[in-house]
Amino acid sequence: MGLENIRKQIFKYKIGRFILKACSFVYLIAVEFNLLLYKLKIKKQKSVDSFVVCIGNIAAGGTGKTPTVLLCARLLAEMGIRVAVVSRGYKRPKEGQEVVVLYDQKSLDWQNAGDEPYMMNLLLKDKQVPVVVSKSRYKAAKRAVEEFKSQVILLDDGFQHHKLKRDRNIVLLDAQNPFGGGLLPYGNLREPLKALERADFLLLTHSDLVPESKLANIKKQIKRYNPSLPVVEAMHKPKNYFDLITNEVVPLDAIKGSAVCFCALGDPKSFETTLKNLGLNLKQTWRYSDHKKYTLDDIKNMAALRGDLPLITTFKDYVKLPAGWQEYISDNFYMLEIEMHLNDESIEDLKEVIEP
Repeated sequence: MGLENIRKQIFKYKIGRFILKACSFVYLIAVEFNLLLYKLKIKKQKSVDSFVVCIGNIAAGGTGKTPTVLLCARLLAEMGIRVAVVSRGYKRPKEGQEVVVLYDQKSLDWQNAGDEPYMMNLLLKDKQVPVVVSKSRYKAAKRAVEEFKSQVILLDDGFQHHKLKRDRNIVLLDAQNPFGGGLLPYGNLREPLKALERADFLLLTHSDLVPESKLANIKKQIKRYNPSLPVVEAMHKPKNYFDLITNEVVPLDAIKGSAVCFCALGDPKSFETTLKNLGLNLKQTWRYSDHKKYTLDDIKNMAALRGDLPLITTFKDYVKLPAGWQEYISDNFYMLEIEMHLNDESIEDLKEVIEP
């Protein structure tokens, strides 16, 4: 059961809501105390000989960090700048401080690196962008500079990670639920909204899924905390399907009518909404906990229940399929590739932020 479902059950009881609010207050004290330690230099930041750009958020759940990291990495590579991605590799079996380098290394699987870093490595191979993973982001960044002479380090999901000193902070907010309903565990916020004071650039993702009036109100509230902060609207844009049986790219208009889908994302609703907006009638959706490791029983169950309908998933989920899944699915199995989309003017603004 995910955090959101647990929270809904607790919210049914007045005492439950009170306990969550009390826990949020304790959590706030811990967050503020940690920041104070860095301000007083009791805890010290470490620097690397590279321009560090952090891409993160202030709310738990899916805001689009991975597509944004991919976008920034591709932009920098196309500008002729040596760039590396640094990630913790959340929920991999060995989350120690050893450094794992993904750079066209076919011997590494997603369990060694983490699902999101593994996915980014596959999608950035053509740009020759290394993805370096470690619980110690400083060690990973240092390795990227030493081994690849990286001029820019993209720090994935590092807004609350203060140990590695950064030059820019890009923060993402989901326009569908930008302010998270309060601090964890009562709401989804990792930090209070005043943390936006540290941001240098803000992407308002899923902006195409909310009305203009709501977007205007969100921007107004953001400006209360950081009046000079550039706020840019962004959207998750489907690029194409990929046939996982034939390994061929499939145009978006090639799949119509009824379908089924599954995912293990922080924000499964956005994935499902995207499929519906492509004209699909979703007869069944399977939602698993974020970063779930799939089993053959999971695959067998979905294969039995889908009938002959197309089965669609995400790249993040595809890389976590267990060995032998082909025994149960032999046709009509697709991955939807998503990219972060900004207008031309906003792309130029983003380039100015990430360029050293």
